[in-house]
Formats: sequence, structure tokens, C-alpha cells
Amino acid sequence: MNLESNKKGYAFAILAAAFFGSVSTLAKPSLESINPTLLTCMVYLISAAAITPATLHKSMSFRRKDFLLILGVTISGAVIAPLMYFHGLQITTASNTAVLSNMETVFTVAIAILFFKEKLNKIGYIGLVMVTLGGVIVITDLRLSNFGIQLDAGNLLIIGSSLFWALDNNISKIITKRISVLKIAQLKSVIGGGLLLAVAMVTNVPILIKITEIPFILLLGTVGFAASLYCFLRALKIIGIVKTIVIFATSSVFGLIFAVLFLHEEVSIYQIGAIIVMISGVYLINRKGEIEPTLVPPEY
Repeated sequence: MNLESNKKGYAFAILAAAFFGSVSTLAKPSLESINPTLLTCMVYLISAAAITPATLHKSMSFRRKDFLLILGVTISGAVIAPLMYFHGLQITTASNTAVLSNMETVFTVAIAILFFKEKLNKIGYIGLVMVTLGGVIVITDLRLSNFGIQLDAGNLLIIGSSLFWALDNNISKIITKRISVLKIAQLKSVIGGGLLLAVAMVTNVPILIKITEIPFILLLGTVGFAASLYCFLRALKIIGIVKTIVIFATSSVFGLIFAVLFLHEEVSIYQIGAIIVMISGVYLINRKGEIEPTLVPPEY
């Protein structure tokens, strides 16, 4: 592989991380007036519209088992996880959300080990502990009181969304053996957006959207979700799984930077420390010889 191609692969990986890192910052202001369920629905329908043109030339044959698996990843990764994510983001900070999203790595690997018989060596387990420790640092600021940890509901929802996206990742890994990742992402976005629309209608979610918020919602669906997926897949093809996953983990760094620059959120020393610890842990987990990472990025 030539140097120029490598540079292009790294560029795609960095763009994927930056685009996904923008999600919490783009969504946070909109959640002040838009119901999280409605925003989730709109984002996935916009993402579906952006991805669909790239899948029109792909003809796929589906088995009954494929439909069941796709339904499983849709409910976990395109309904439950994003609902928890946006509801959590509404009541916690964009910076905390960006950092805690790295917890998905821990859950993805844990599920793979427990239910899919994947292997992880000692260095990989150290990486898992490091990512988990980073999450603990964020949600506690290392302060314990009343013989327990002071937990923020928003942070817990973000962690919960990471768990369901991790389940989505492991199931998606099975489907990608027969069906292209882009096609899976399109189906998940279409079906998930439709289910979320039904949920919004049944629960009488108020459809209140300001004209000034439309550009942010469009950016959220096209850049934060669809474009980050495209760049992730291009990087995956050029520089491989391990390098792409490790670089993609820096989305938390971009998320923190965007939250400071555009939302003027304050960043604590604990958040910076947590990012360093978590990215180091992701690197150890994805070192050569460790568990094979999923081919599907967290937000899909």
C-alpha cells in the first residue's frame, strides 16, 4: 500500500471521528426545545435519505434469519440506544456525553467475550479496565459521599445507550458476513426512523421545530451520522480495522473541543484525564493479537 493511500485512509478516519464527535454539540441546543424522541426520529430518517442513494446499486438476497437479525440491531441500535442517548444528552453536558461514549468499547468486547466466545489476552483486559476507569472518573469526578456514588441520570442514560449500541455491534458483526455494512445502515435508519415516528405519534410527542433549528438537524443527520459512517468505512478499507478503531476513539476529543468552542461548556481536569485513560485503553484493546473489533461504528 503506497504512502499516499495511507494518508488518505488516515484522513478519512480523522474525519469520521470529527464528524461523530460533533453529534453531541449539534444536538444539545436543539434538545432545549425539541423532544428527544422527535429529534431521534428525524435524525435517523435524514440519515436514511442520505445513505440510500449509495445503496441503490446493491442487490441483496435476504433469508428469514437475516430479517430477524436486522430487526434486532434496529431495535437495539436505532431505537433504544439513540432514544437513551438523546434523552441523556438533554440532561447532561455535551462534553460528558462525548467522553462517556467510549464506554461502548467495554460493552462491545464484554458481550463478545461472554456470548460470542471471543478471546482477549491480558493486555486487552488492562485496556478494558482503563476504559471503564475513565467512565467512572467522568460520572463521579472521583468524589464519593454518603457511602455511595453520586450518579447523574443523564450520564447513566448515555452509558445505557452505549450498552445497547454494543449489542447492536455484536449482532451486526454476524450480518456483515452476508450483507454490506452500508445496506445494513440504510435498513436500520429507515426501519428505526419509522418505528421512532410511530412511538412519537403514539405518545403524542409535540411537533415543535423552529426554522432556525432545521440546519442543525440536517447537519446532525447528514454529517454526524451518514458522513461519519461513510468516512469510517473508507478508512476501514484503506488502513484496516485496528488503526481505524483507535483513531475513531478520538471522537471524544473532538466532542470535548466542540462543546467548549460552540457551547462554551467548562472542561474539568477529570474529563481530560478520563479521555487520556480511555483512548489508551481502546488502543490496548485493539492492539494486534487482541479481540477483533466490530466492523460497525457505534452510532449505527
